[in-house]
Amino acid sequence: MFGKSKGNVADRNLDSSLEQQSDHAIAEPAAPEASSSIGSGLSIVGKIVGQGRLGIFGHVEGEVHASTVQIGDGAQVVGDIVAEELTIGGRVKGTIHANRVKLTSTAVVEGDIYHRSLAIEENAQFEGMSKRQENALDTPSRVPAKRPQAQAINVNG
Repeated sequence: MFGKSKGNVADRNLDSSLEQQSDHAIAEPAAPEASSSIGSGLSIVGKIVGQGRLGIFGHVEGEVHASTVQIGDGAQVVGDIVAEELTIGGRVKGTIHANRVKLTSTAVVEGDIYHRSLAIEENAQFEGMSKRQENALDTPSRVPAKRPQAQAINVNG
């Protein structure tokens, strides 16, 4: 009663094509984007590099590299920031390279901003240069790729 119909050619062709598709096109679920947070009571000194989303609500002194960065109200970053998308509600002192930058009304930024799009809300503070670039992320790294090796020096002559 609920089985497959025996004589319907269209049903058999559909079943056959679905089996072939499932054999060849097995889709794997996309990995969720990583999300990290630096809390309001946390202070970090050093370089932060990661993929995905980063929320900063504490104090960071050093470079920050992530896909999406949110700097919350009361947060402070002293150092350069490189991100695809950047929203600033706290204080930043350093150079910014991001395709999309938004300064909220509580933002205080001191430094240059290289961007594709820039939005500045009323009462935000920005002191520096703003330069539009088609891809603001195409910038050479300031960190040398390979440090020169130390050489022995003969001090005895």
